[in-house]
Amino acid sequence: MNDPMLMLTGILAVITRTLHLPGATTTTGGGDGDGGGATRDRGAVSIEQVLWYAAAAVSVAVVATIIWSQIRSTASTPVQAPSAP
Repeated sequence: MNDPMLMLTGILAVITRTLHLPGATTTTGGGDGDGGGATRDRGAVSIEQVLWYAAAAVSVAVVATIIWSQIRSTASTPVQAPSAP
């Protein structure tokens, strides 16, 4: 698994799916599309949500660092001038 974007997309999909609680809807009515209105108030942000977002931020920082180091190493290699035939 060498593609950083694939890894980032997978991590974000897992985090998004984990934080989506079944039965939790918005207070404006029918967040799940059932048309029944608010069935449960999710309340304040839990420590679990904070930790998931912190983990997502750390993973983004790690991927950005890896990509930046690859860019810098590629940019530091000298470019050879073409030779005339």
